[in-house]
Amino acid sequence: MSTTFQLDTATSRANPTPAPMKRLTVPAIQRRKFEGKTKEPLVMLTAYTARQAQLLDQHCDMLLVGDSLGQVIYGLPSTLQVTLDMMIAHGAAVVRGSYHSVVIVDMPFGAYEASPQQAFSAASRIMAETGAAAVKLEGGQAMADTIAFLTQRGIPVMAHVGLTPQAVNALGGYGARGRSQEEHAKIIADGQAVADAGAFAMVVEGVVEPIAIALTQSVEIPVIGIGASAQCDGQVLVTEDMLGMFERVPRFVKKYGDIAGFISDTAAKYAEEVRARTFPGLEQTYQPK
Repeated sequence: MSTTFQLDTATSRANPTPAPMKRLTVPAIQRRKFEGKTKEPLVMLTAYTARQAQLLDQHCDMLLVGDSLGQVIYGLPSTLQVTLDMMIAHGAAVVRGSYHSVVIVDMPFGAYEASPQQAFSAASRIMAETGAAAVKLEGGQAMADTIAFLTQRGIPVMAHVGLTPQAVNALGGYGARGRSQEEHAKIIADGQAVADAGAFAMVVEGVVEPIAIALTQSVEIPVIGIGASAQCDGQVLVTEDMLGMFERVPRFVKKYGDIAGFISDTAAKYAEEVRARTFPGLEQTYQPK
């Protein structure tokens, strides 16, 4: 038995509730790709809170506590301002709110690039303080030694190649990568390097489709696409983008809902009833016996 946290609707407080041990594992994710092919694509979405994790958990194989929370939750201009403490706090919440998905926590900018030892210090904090199953870091060949250092010490690593948002200043923007032959070759080499270093899976983001297909076919580990190709071994999106929380989203996002419109319309109804003094009504107030 394991413990998952569900919200008590009577009190709006999280209470531990026993649930059968159903959580997937990193090796189980790796085994989904067999002899270079993944029969059933892997499903991954971002999650930042316990309640969000509860709602997404049953539908996903992996939940990513992405550093995109800097923009989505905190309104920051990029992911560069996200701190290790922020990632740990949200990572712990997502682990508490889930019991099925493999939870992976992004390592924020500045927490791992200096040396493998720095990366281990940050990653070990994430693992110990959140209960997550793995960490994710950006970079290809330059991060191969760091990935090997972490995996050899028991920390599963998901890599991230192609468009790497933490390097947006060096890349000159968020445009798709791989339009030149030089970039094409580098992305493939990056993917092969992180796979050889021991990453259990990798995200490939914002690349022209032929590169995503070639990379997926050239490595033995699962390749999760975002702005890549349906031929990848799985897909990931920022949940708020997919739900339609924001008006402007990247080209590769498909909006499956209009949660922003629903929230705005619902708030408008609430405001109307408050101003008309029709809320709260009899059902929402306490009357003398």
